[in-house]
Amino acid sequence: MPDRPQLIDEPAMFVLAKDEAAEVTELIKRLLAIFPSAEGIEFLRALALQSHDLPERLRAFLLGMRSQEVAAAFLISGFSVDDDSIGPTPHGWGKQLDRYSTSAETVWLGLCGSVLGDLFGWATQQDGAIVHDIAPTRRDEHSQVGSSSAELLWWHTEEAFHPLKCDYLGLMCLRNHDRVATTFASMQGMELAAEVRRVLFEKRFVIRPDDSHLTQRHDRGWPTGKEGQLLSAARQRIDQMNENPPRAALLFGDFDSPYLSIDPFYMEVPAEDTQACHAFEVLCNALDGRLREVPLSPGDVLFIDNYRAVHGRKAFRARYDGTDRWLKRINIARDLRRSRAHRVTSDSRVIY
Repeated sequence: MPDRPQLIDEPAMFVLAKDEAAEVTELIKRLLAIFPSAEGIEFLRALALQSHDLPERLRAFLLGMRSQEVAAAFLISGFSVDDDSIGPTPHGWGKQLDRYSTSAETVWLGLCGSVLGDLFGWATQQDGAIVHDIAPTRRDEHSQVGSSSAELLWWHTEEAFHPLKCDYLGLMCLRNHDRVATTFASMQGMELAAEVRRVLFEKRFVIRPDDSHLTQRHDRGWPTGKEGQLLSAARQRIDQMNENPPRAALLFGDFDSPYLSIDPFYMEVPAEDTQACHAFEVLCNALDGRLREVPLSPGDVLFIDNYRAVHGRKAFRARYDGTDRWLKRINIARDLRRSRAHRVTSDSRVIY
């Protein structure tokens, strides 16, 4: 349960006590002594096992979020980040000068995420990386992707277009000198007229893939064998979803307490479908009215329930001098088996 009562429109909070923070530090040291690189399937297996050694109070908090859906966003603080040790903010993903400088932070984020489910990556995003760097990139300043800066990043469901989207999104702050706010809005307790809900539950809307999955954004060479076949099929699906996307519902699950999948910037609502246009407008206005700002501090880990909340980011001016906002991001699946047809092996964590 949360450390203190929370309102529907704010994240649930958990603060590590000093003795708990010391336990976490020792656990991370133990893992890094075995795995000097926070990468690879053996490391991910170890994370899943060692997450059982996290402080009991923290595990109870995370499992409460998972099983009872207490809050649609929840924040863990109390972990220390040394601004000098982590090195300069990279100029976009894959540009970190020393990937070992943030191994402890990566382990901490992965341990927390492993209590909620299995970490995974997308073959069509950041070249299949499991842990993503979110930092400003000059070419993306005015885009609607995580590496943008000058533009407001509109609130959205992560990978709203994809049936295998994550259950939870984890964001860990490494650096945020400018107090740039992450934004979120929850579906929890939202009142919508029954007729509006009915329309939103029907497949009357179009959601296209976001720009981070486009082929031209990837640098890795083409793999061979089954991996190459799956990657080719994945990119064909992305192109098809972009060119001829299927109709989708925006709400699903329980009618009275629905789950949500929405990304307005990449969406279309048929103009001739006046009911769908009205329902979409009502839903967007309701989410706009609930949008809250969370300026993350170094060490903070924010989890978003990707079925029950949307998230975004305020605009900011990037300096590209090594001091800009820097987050680590993970995707978490509660049931990795759902994606088995799109992974090379049962134990692999990259979805094609």
